[in-house]
Amino acid sequence: MIPPARGPGHARPSRQQLARRRAIALVVFVLAVVSIVWLATSAIGGGKDAAPTTTVLPPPKPLRIVFPEGFTRKDMAAQITAVDKIARRKRHVKPILSAKQYLIATASSSLPGTFAQNRKRRSLEGFLFPATYDFTKRTTSAELAKDQLDAFQVNWKKVNLRYAKSKNLTPYDVLIIASMVEKETLSPDERQLVSAVIYNRLHARMPLGIDATLRYGLDIPPTESIHQSQLESNSPFNTRKVVGLPPTPIANPGLASMQAAAHPAKVNYLYFVRKPDKKHHFFTASFQEFQAYANAHGF
Repeated sequence: MIPPARGPGHARPSRQQLARRRAIALVVFVLAVVSIVWLATSAIGGGKDAAPTTTVLPPPKPLRIVFPEGFTRKDMAAQITAVDKIARRKRHVKPILSAKQYLIATASSSLPGTFAQNRKRRSLEGFLFPATYDFTKRTTSAELAKDQLDAFQVNWKKVNLRYAKSKNLTPYDVLIIASMVEKETLSPDERQLVSAVIYNRLHARMPLGIDATLRYGLDIPPTESIHQSQLESNSPFNTRKVVGLPPTPIANPGLASMQAAAHPAKVNYLYFVRKPDKKHHFFTASFQEFQAYANAHGF
């Protein structure tokens, strides 16, 4: 049987054409396989030219310490000890902050800003601004104290001293008054009233009679009564005997007490005594009224 004739478009390819086609197909196949393998290894970071991957860990959560208004240097040192114990127990972190180093760092230093005079070094009591501070396990006691001094300067700039200067009070005097206001008041609305009593007594050259100063000077705990022998002490902090301000602040006041110390209320009060609720005070310009109220309530 004679095979049917092929059209011109169906001519059988030559051996050379078949070989060329097979070679091209093989090259295409190899390139495809290589591409797939390269993409796969790149995706999993296994290629020779793949950049090494690094894991960026989040920074450790900072530790935190709270210094309430009215804390002394010793109170703040005790707070550091308490926070260190919590950090070890709950966070398994051992901070290098220590009460001992904090007391050393704040015992004698140059005063900040406008308070620095003749490069004189003195205790930082009064300048260690009470607030909440973040720190790390590597934060030193000196660094924490510096943060407090920086915060103090920021807040002190908000205090207008014009009225105090008109009464011949220095900025340091105002800070001392602020520390007494802080220790004597629990109710915010009484700050300016206590400040007014201090101003009025200074003007009258009367002893201030603020027991908080004596407690500070003789280190009498707030839970302990003041004894008669202590009331007769010649300590410069005994404002029952010594006329004028104590030699240094007796605590570290917050901004509200600083403002009150610079702007006392416009009243003529000379006396105040704690009310039975142990939070508020009875104020008067009369010694007889003061004495009668104190006797009536067993003071």
